[in-house]
Amino acid sequence: MNLPEIWAAAGAIILGLMTALWLISLLLRDSSIVDSFWGGGFVLATWFYFAQTPDGSELRGWLIAAMVTIWGLRLSTYIFRRNWGRGEDPRYAKWRQEAGAVWWWRSFFKVFLLQGILMWVISLPLLAAQVSVTPAGLTILDVLGSLLWGMGFFFEALGDWQLARFKADPANRGKVLSSGVWRYSRHPNYFGEAAMWWGYFLVAAAAGGWWTVFSPVLMTVLLLRVSGVTLLERNLKQAKPQYREYIEATSEFIPWFPKRKRS
Repeated sequence: MNLPEIWAAAGAIILGLMTALWLISLLLRDSSIVDSFWGGGFVLATWFYFAQTPDGSELRGWLIAAMVTIWGLRLSTYIFRRNWGRGEDPRYAKWRQEAGAVWWWRSFFKVFLLQGILMWVISLPLLAAQVSVTPAGLTILDVLGSLLWGMGFFFEALGDWQLARFKADPANRGKVLSSGVWRYSRHPNYFGEAAMWWGYFLVAAAAGGWWTVFSPVLMTVLLLRVSGVTLLERNLKQAKPQYREYIEATSEFIPWFPKRKRS
């Protein structure tokens, strides 16, 4: 199969998986289970692309598959453990309450189908990195992409771990985490995810997939302005008054040294 055919087949698989996940959510009355599938869904898509591109660069195929697998399984495991036993996420619970009796079918389009389409579109660099026969060996772009991915994974994984430890301590209730990697960015985990997707794009670009630049751009916009930074900060400003001081001292997204407090 060529690239469009492989991508179309992946779309059908993702649609089937999201439909199955939606049916499970109806039984559990918990639409937020979709969040735990986000990273794992990309892992499945990547290995499907790997299986369908035997003539592509073997080294690049293994590189992109390894990076996505490490990132996706860690993220899905983290979200699953974080959400286990806590019931439906407040965002989805609010939508359920607003929709009332029609939420059972509306959730398919508003949550599961939407996330499936985003996953399908954003995954294109993962296919473009593997489908091309040339260059067979790794290039400087592959190296740069791997380094950028490594930096992103560091910030996301360490940021999630530090936040989980902070929240687990009852003494920190109502407080703002401003140490560790959170000292340099108010959202190190979101920055890390964006950086990793730009890393995937560079690996795809090494195989001629420059045209997939829309993928990391879309992911960055989602993290910054849609479901990530903007939404979270709006809630934190209301819930934690001291968060405004944290904003004044700490970079919003890209890690940087904190500003000195004015005397």
